[in-house]
Amino acid sequence: MKLPLALAAGAALAAFVAPAAADAQTSRAARCVVVSNGSPTYRGPCRFTPERGGTFHVAPPRGREFPGGQTGISVEIVEPGVAEVYGLTPRGPASRWGTAVRSRRDRACWDGPDFSVCAY
Repeated sequence: MKLPLALAAGAALAAFVAPAAADAQTSRAARCVVVSNGSPTYRGPCRFTPERGGTFHVAPPRGREFPGGQTGISVEIVEPGVAEVYGLTPRGPASRWGTAVRSRRDRACWDGPDFSVCAY
């Protein structure tokens, strides 16, 4: 079942503003590689927060940003091997990056038409 875009964007945004206590229980240190539309590639530490069904959220350390000024990225699984990817900006609203497919070459990565999100 596919969610309307507005509802999916709201769900992505809600995941970023979830209570810190819930985050502390499930998030863990990880390494991210994020490429977005010609911006410099981010390679470095991040916080990885898994959700049910393979959905996950990543955020760079405080004071750092992913490409394009993103302070968080949500990879929302919509069907096996397919996800909708959203970014969170310092101003708060989620921006839709687009549809991504799980990489066959590196299963930690999700590839879209002009972006890639990998979490290790």
